[in-house]
Amino acid sequence: MDLARGAMGALLPKLVELLKEEYKLETGLRKDVKFLEREMRSMDAALRKVARVRRDQLDEQVKIWADDVKELSYGMEDVVDRFLIHAEGSAPDPDVDSFRGFMRKVLSLFKKRKTDHHIADAINDIKDQVHEVASRRDRYKIDDANCNQASTTTVDPRVLALFKDKREIIGIDGPRNELIERLLGNGDAVSNTEQPLKILSIFGFGGLGKTTLAKAVYDKLQGFACRAFVPVGQDPDVKKVLMDILLQLDEGSCSNITMLDECQLIRKLRGLLDGRRYLIVIDDIWSTKSWEVIRCAWVDNDCGSVIITTTRILEVAEETGHVYMHKPLSSENSRELFYRRLAVGKSKNSYDKSAEISEKVIRKCGGVPLAIITIASLLASKPAEDWPEVYNSIGFGDGNNIHVDNTRKILLFSYYDLPFDLRTCLLYLSLFPEDSEIEKDALIWKWVAEGFVNEKHEMGLFASGENCFNELINRSMLLPEKSSHEDGIFGCRVHDLVLDMILSLSKEEKFVTAFHGNKQCTFSESNSRRIAIIQKRSSLEQQEQNPNFANMRTRQVRTFVSTRSHLGMMPSLSSFQALRVLALERCTFTEDHPYDLVNLGRLLHLRYLEILDMPIADLPTEIGNLKFLQTLSLLQTHIPELPQSVSQLVQLKCLRYDGMVSDWIGKLISLEELSFVIVSPSSVKELGKLTEMREFRADFEEFNNESFKVLMESVGNMQKLQTIKITPYWFDVEFLLQLEGYEAYVPPRGLRCLRLNGVVFPRLPVWIDYSFLPHLTELSLMLKVVEARGVEILGRFSELVTLDLSTGYHDGVELADLVVGAGAFSRLRCLATNATLTFLRGAMPSLECVYYWLKTPQAMHHTCATIGNLLCLEEFTVYVKFDSDALLKEANEAFGHALKDHPKRPSLYVRLS
Repeated sequence: MDLARGAMGALLPKLVELLKEEYKLETGLRKDVKFLEREMRSMDAALRKVARVRRDQLDEQVKIWADDVKELSYGMEDVVDRFLIHAEGSAPDPDVDSFRGFMRKVLSLFKKRKTDHHIADAINDIKDQVHEVASRRDRYKIDDANCNQASTTTVDPRVLALFKDKREIIGIDGPRNELIERLLGNGDAVSNTEQPLKILSIFGFGGLGKTTLAKAVYDKLQGFACRAFVPVGQDPDVKKVLMDILLQLDEGSCSNITMLDECQLIRKLRGLLDGRRYLIVIDDIWSTKSWEVIRCAWVDNDCGSVIITTTRILEVAEETGHVYMHKPLSSENSRELFYRRLAVGKSKNSYDKSAEISEKVIRKCGGVPLAIITIASLLASKPAEDWPEVYNSIGFGDGNNIHVDNTRKILLFSYYDLPFDLRTCLLYLSLFPEDSEIEKDALIWKWVAEGFVNEKHEMGLFASGENCFNELINRSMLLPEKSSHEDGIFGCRVHDLVLDMILSLSKEEKFVTAFHGNKQCTFSESNSRRIAIIQKRSSLEQQEQNPNFANMRTRQVRTFVSTRSHLGMMPSLSSFQALRVLALERCTFTEDHPYDLVNLGRLLHLRYLEILDMPIADLPTEIGNLKFLQTLSLLQTHIPELPQSVSQLVQLKCLRYDGMVSDWIGKLISLEELSFVIVSPSSVKELGKLTEMREFRADFEEFNNESFKVLMESVGNMQKLQTIKITPYWFDVEFLLQLEGYEAYVPPRGLRCLRLNGVVFPRLPVWIDYSFLPHLTELSLMLKVVEARGVEILGRFSELVTLDLSTGYHDGVELADLVVGAGAFSRLRCLATNATLTFLRGAMPSLECVYYWLKTPQAMHHTCATIGNLLCLEEFTVYVKFDSDALLKEANEAFGHALKDHPKRPSLYVRLS
């Protein structure tokens, strides 16, 4: 029942803040605020007891009281924020000593007195409501209600270790091999090419691992000229699905792809696939109608092509192709997965006392991997003697329940086992449609804007939010999204079963109201604090078929998200009174229905503003009024220049803007993230004032030795930096900056990612050393010469996961044969290079992925001779010069021969660069 706490988490610290002397409250007003702070703290203590009990187990009077307190907390926070906004005041008048300045000051004081009067009235009104709610609590003996305290768990937050466990799925080899045999018979993927098109559908209920199995088959099958793995989802835009297939098959032929309709896309796909052998996975199909359109793109050309689909609906599976009934895990595999997630591997000696209850839990999970992982995550840090209580609390009894129902019970119990702040963070994800790839950083800044995240142990708001994100992944409530060639997790997805659960909870508590495509909802009657309108298409014709949202109730809304909507049918910005988060993506408007960005400056509570992929001429100068704004994200908006009033946003922590930043950037001293900007010469020195910077991603307009040195000196002041990505505005190999002897830079010790593209250093700089950068995980560097000493130094970086090392950007110099010794690059998983490498036995023991730009046949033979020493290699991609057809053929043969006996049978791709 955690949502009954409403805005308590953010309100209580603000009440304490309001009592500080600097706000100079009148005596009577100060007394009222003290009363409210004490009373609300008492109510919060009671609400915490309520929040530990599921809503369906609460007394009806408790529910009503808790809902009243929730609404009260929201209203009170709005009043407090209004006061804080006016307390901020305006900038000092430069002409304060003049008569005009004096009159402005008098007028400002009069307005402030008037504002204080309104705020005092609002606080008195809330005080009356508090008395009423408190008396109801006493009258109905709310504190005596049955609110038993539930125990909580602490799970090891090592996200990457858990992610590694998920990749090593139990029991996948047998089903994978069975599917491959069905598809290829007794032949193999390379030789079995003169066969008709085969279509196979993997069927099973949600959470069973259909996508995991399809991906395992997809990764194992090689020898196909074209490959694609595309999700569909419950309410798909079929045109987007066709575009995604085309982009994965041949990205180079996809110019102006958005201009094509379904018929044109199908014709283009059929032309591309004709005469070629292809492997395509269409994941998560919900309707035969979608399949009827998608299958028109297939060509049966007797080349041994394969289509694999996944679905949870038997009718769809039977319509799409031969059906493979995906079975739950066997008892043995279920047991192995359960104990592995408990971090004791196949040994259960530590749990001998709980062997009986463990078997009951495993049996009731029914072989569903998601259920097993979820319950194991829940039990991982609980003492074994508490497991029977957990089992009984979940609702496991002697009755026979279907697997899905049990999984939902497990998920729901895990949800109530989350700390209060994590529950709210998780429920916020019900804003997003199914199968959404949710960017981690943007999500965290939204959490911060809504007040869900409180700063912990002086970590900063973002770091505290990142801890919440990692904990939700660690508890198996979110699925991590991770690039194969970069360290860390960049985003997440919500599993269907988890999404189903949080949508149900959000609807019940009026936490989120979402319109996702054709899923209808009634906004006129909604009191939801968060609204999402996600359309599948942005065309005006499609918009006319959707309801008009202009008259929805928005006074109480705190988050408004709109994607592909026609803004003429959206509520006016002036109708929002409490908005904290505004996110508009790919929305449309016409001259007859312009959107009132002119009212943007009235959203005084706004903390997060995102406008993405929309042609906006400019921002109103009134944006400077948004004193609380923390995130400003303006990408693909075509705004040529930000108004100078942006410099007044002194609480801004994140600025994403793909245009030029001016020298006022130095005034934004609270900035922690500055991304995708173009740095002008006048702003380079100003960057040095941004000492709170954590992530810095920029294009550099004026690229010469002097300007680069000034930039690096400015960046040198950012000692909290974790990410540096610098690229010249015009990136061309012919015009790379040949840097000469710049060694003065002192990097921050906390740096994790360093990408300096477009800059060629004469040799490895002395400051790129493990002693200076002990936490470096990603490095991208261009060097004239890589010496053996340089390779040895780079090999010592114990945390380095990704290395992009380009060499030889000058004429007349042969690339040296670099020897990588045993034990070097101990954690490196991805390597991209054009250097000729020799791998000694034991070198790069964790390397999984190589991107290799081949220059000469001699370099190829050097590398092929020792590539077998990379024992963990899973993928090797070779890029050959575009005009070297003979070298392309030779590379295919040489690398294919070198890898054929490799124990992991790595995938080989040879492509023209």
